[in-house]
Order: sequence, then structure tokens, then C-alpha cells
Amino acid sequence: MDADVIVVGHGLSGLVAARELSRSGKRVIILDQQGPQDLGGQAWWSFGGLFLVDSPEQRRLRVKDSFDLAWRDWQGSAAWDRTDGPGDQDAWAQRWGRAYVEFATGEKRAWLREAGIDLTPVVGWAERGDGHVGGHGNSVPRFHIAWGTGTGVVAPFAAAARAAAEDGTTTLLHRHKVRGLLVEGGAVVGVQGDLLADDAGPRGAASPAGTVGTFELRAQAVVLASGGIGGNHRLVRQFWPARLGTPPREMITGVPAYVDGSMYAPAEAAGARLVNRDRMWHYTEGIRNWDPVWPSHGIRILPGPSPLWLDALGRRLPVPGLPGHDTLGTLRLLRSTPDLAEHDHSWFIVTRSILAKEFALSGSEQNPDITNRDRKLLLKTRLGGGLSGPVQAFLDHGPDFVSADSVAGLVRAMNRIAPEAPVREDALMDAIRQRDAEFRNPFSKDAQAQSVHNARRYLGDRLVRVARPHLFLDESGHPRDGLVAVKLHILTRKSLGGLQTDLASRVLGGDGHPVPGLYAVGEAAGFGGGGAHGYNALEGTFLGGCIFTGLKAGRDLAGRL
Repeated sequence: MDADVIVVGHGLSGLVAARELSRSGKRVIILDQQGPQDLGGQAWWSFGGLFLVDSPEQRRLRVKDSFDLAWRDWQGSAAWDRTDGPGDQDAWAQRWGRAYVEFATGEKRAWLREAGIDLTPVVGWAERGDGHVGGHGNSVPRFHIAWGTGTGVVAPFAAAARAAAEDGTTTLLHRHKVRGLLVEGGAVVGVQGDLLADDAGPRGAASPAGTVGTFELRAQAVVLASGGIGGNHRLVRQFWPARLGTPPREMITGVPAYVDGSMYAPAEAAGARLVNRDRMWHYTEGIRNWDPVWPSHGIRILPGPSPLWLDALGRRLPVPGLPGHDTLGTLRLLRSTPDLAEHDHSWFIVTRSILAKEFALSGSEQNPDITNRDRKLLLKTRLGGGLSGPVQAFLDHGPDFVSADSVAGLVRAMNRIAPEAPVREDALMDAIRQRDAEFRNPFSKDAQAQSVHNARRYLGDRLVRVARPHLFLDESGHPRDGLVAVKLHILTRKSLGGLQTDLASRVLGGDGHPVPGLYAVGEAAGFGGGGAHGYNALEGTFLGGCIFTGLKAGRDLAGRL
């Protein structure tokens, strides 16, 4: 044996599992196809959102939360429906979902603090819902942001791996591409694959694929922490579900290219069961990165509730197409409306005040104040009223941003960057006037206006997230505050299905029994059970799902070996 456990993938879930194993004295090998500069995987690039229930941060902001409310929200969002028959796909997913909400209500916050992860004081309100009681969405704010964003979440576990490598209990093997699992007597006993040429490129950039040799390693167990398919558009299109309409002809990518789903086939060949592959989580508020790191690099706008959202033809989106409310409901709307099928984009129309207050950009590199733990910069950018540096950079350089001091000028600029679907000036003027009519007083029949007023009742939103309600145009039709239009693209991101696992993160086979020696964690396991989120996520649950599944695998193996 080369080690007690081999962990395939040096992202967050794999590092958490490895930390638990090394702390229990197990010998661990962590290998990854990327170089050492990518230690931490795609989580390093994230905004660092963590789903917690009934936390001190919530209570300080007068948010009343509970396990019962969070579990109702989770079930309403997940809408698990594949529970019939001996080969059902959702039985373990449901158990993982409940276990995760219990973790988020109980042990999680103390465990994060012990690991060295601190939280900012403001709790965000992500996925505000589809407007139905018992349906999708968070009833209350639960999106806790880690100091350091994704880098702050990953850092303690990356440091633990490096320390374990220094003391000899863990071996870090970079540029090792696993091609297959070694199976003997029905049990997984190791891995084999290719040694790749060294890569000195920057974190996240596409790496050379040239091979310089092969390898074979053996252990008592293998943990797959290999991620999903978000960087592989071919697989995204292959498994795109009919319920979400037609896949876009062009998409941008929210994860590095190495998130390619390449370990699913070797796992299947070893007897593992893949479930719910048609469940996926892609964003409709993607913008092309003006300073890209990986191919087709896109950034997601984390919008407040105030932007006017128009389809490619300039029509206001109906419910559930409200900013920040229902990610997949809006995706379904944009991809299944017949006359929109040939268009891959939509539009945000905002004033400069809304742009400054409500546009956050997902990603550690897009939030230098929180990533660098710079409290002075945070106060200046989040409370100061001006544009943050990253948003200003996109306004200045981003190919999807246009601005004007008149509706006519804005329409000309929009049609210049999207000539395939020209927007009419009279249609845009009418949409803005109808929107403004609903903001002339605090009462409204408009669902978006109601959402804005509701958000302003929450102290966290009022302070740092939601602009004071105001009209876009004066009585003569001139903008009061300047207008900005943003062309939005579909941004690939997460796989919600994956390898089916039990509550110990052991991979299950077609007969429903564990495949001996094989575990899966993080996105490779659909964040637990092959689909802990069901059809919809509540946000702040992806990093947490990586942590929870890695923790469960590490604890089980530490006690079993």
C-alpha cells in the first residue's frame, strides 16, 4: 500500500477529508491534474457564501430562523420526486438534505470557527424565492460571507495539507491525471493514470495536457473529490434537461476548464451509480470577464432586487424572473419562451445608484475588500455610495456594459452590442414608465416593487444591499441618475447530481450497496447522496456541501481503517 487513503482532487471537499484523516494519523495521498498553484480548486474563486441557520449573525440583525423553517424551505426548493422503486435516485439525497440543514443549524458554525474561518457581520438574502409559500427560496436571509471570501474558506484546509506534507503524513502529488480506478475482488484498491507535464501558469488558467509518463498507486480506500461538469460545455449540453428549454448556443463559463467531469466514467466502470445528471445549476446573470483567466471566463452578478430585467427583445420578464429570486425559474423562462429560443442573452437596466448599491460580483478576485479583510475599504465600498473598483472596471472595460444619459442613447448602445436582437426605444421607454409607476408610493401590485420594499425592511439589505427606491425617469422622460444596460449571458456553474452516496460518503453501486473502498465528496457526489439540493439550491450551500461531505468521509474512514 502506498497510503491508507488516496484523495482524488485537491479542492475544498478533498482537503477537508484529508484534514480529518491526517489528524487521525492516517497516511494520505492527495493528487490532482492541476499544479500546486491551483491548490484549493474552484472554491478559491468563490464569494465565500455559507448557509447557516439561527446564527448569532442572524439574531443580531433581528432575523428569526429555525431548523423547521429552513427544512421547509429546503424541501420546497428541492422538490424531490424520484423516490419510487428499488432504484430511486432521491432516497439518499433527501437524507443528505436533512442532515445538512441539521449541520447548518447545529455544529457547523462552531466547527468553522475551530477550523479558522471567520464570518462578516452582514447576512445576505440569496434566492429570495418564487413567491409561493412552500415553494422555492429562502424565507429569511441565511447567506453568511466568510472573511477572505473563497480564499478564506479554503486557506485553513490548504494550510493543513501543506503542514501534513511537511511532517510526512500526507503526500501532495500535482499534475497526476487519474484515468481509472484499480478494482480487485469487487473492491477499489487504487488509481492509475498519466503524469502530466509541469505547469507554471497562473491559478485557474488552462494547463498543458502533454503526458510525460504513467503512475499507479494503491490504498485501502479512494475518495473522489473531482468536481462536476461546469467547465465542460459538451457534457452540460448532453445532460441539459427538457424542463429548462433548449440549451443556449453560446454560454460563458463560471469555473476553470479543469472542472470537466472526467472522473464519472472511471467511477461507473468501477461499479458506481450516477444519478440525477440532468439536475444542474447555471446562472442567468453572467457577464464576460474583461480580464479573463480561463477560456470563456464569465462572472456572475449577484443582484439586489431593483434592476429592471428585460428579455432579449426588450420585454420585462414576468414572475419568477425577478433579480435574485429564482435562478432556475428565470433560466427556464428565458430558454423555454418560443420566440426567445434563438437568443442567448437578456438585459439588466439600472440607474447608477442601483449599480453602486446592488451590484456585487461573485468571486474572490472581484471583492478585494472582503478577500483582503480590508475593513476600511469595505466601509468605503459597501456604505460609501460609490462604485466599487471591480464594478467600475467592468463599467469601463466590460464588453457587456453600456451607459447613456437618455433612453434613446441607451437603446442605440444596446443595439450596437446585440444587433441580432434590436430593442425598440418605445418598448424600453414603456417598460421603464410602467416600472416607475409602481414606485411612486410604498404600495404596489407589482411583485418586484413589493420585493424591494420587503427587502428594505431588513437592516442588512437597507445598509449594504438595496438602493433606496427611486424613479428612473423624470416627468419629461429624462433619466434622473444616468442609465446603464448590462447584457447578460447564461453562465455554467454547478452539477446538482452525481455519484450516489450514503451518509458516510460511501459510493453506492447499482444494487444499492456500497462499492467497497470508494467514497465521493463535494460536487462529484451532488453535494451528498447524488442530489442533496434536488432541483434547486438555496445558495451558500455549495461550499458548505463540500465541507460537510468531506467531513463525513474523513470521519468515517478515520474510524473504519
